[in-house]
Amino acid sequence: MLMLREKIPADWLPKILSNLPAVLVDHAHLERKAATSALNLEKYRDLYHRVKELNAIAIEELQHFQLVLEILKRRGIPFGQPHPSPWITAMMRSIRKGQRVQAIDHLVVFALIEGRSCEKFQMLANALPTIDPELAQFYASLVESEGNHYATYILMAREIDDAEASRRLDYYLDLDAELIRQPNPLPMLH
Repeated sequence: MLMLREKIPADWLPKILSNLPAVLVDHAHLERKAATSALNLEKYRDLYHRVKELNAIAIEELQHFQLVLEILKRRGIPFGQPHPSPWITAMMRSIRKGQRVQAIDHLVVFALIEGRSCEKFQMLANALPTIDPELAQFYASLVESEGNHYATYILMAREIDDAEASRRLDYYLDLDAELIRQPNPLPMLH
């Protein structure tokens, strides 16, 4: 299902596994941002008829946010300041202005964020059973949801303008591949 053109760097998983408290805080912020992103899409005229679906995604993302907050609380990890993701920042900076093209770009970028989350959550689910069974199960439980959000956003973009959505997906897949290769010293999901 995922059309990603570059694999996650080999150093990503060891860095994440050795910094799980920081990663959980980062994850909480990402879920909160994903909820607000889904709601922000409702401003586009081309998506007015999809408000119910966007609300459902926002609610699901807020539920994930709450689950991560509960894990943080149980583990005595304070909910701290977010660190901006260079990958997400660069993807968002390339979004064009203008109702229709902006909606398509937002949808494609959000789809790729969800797609990368799906991929990384699966990696964590596979790597964590002997280290942290609770987190392994938690990340495994999120994979399907992230994949569904990825597909929903792509389908919404294609519904607006299939040819333009395909062009922008191609553009963003290239950008993602370029950005994913750039080192990030911080233990972040993205």
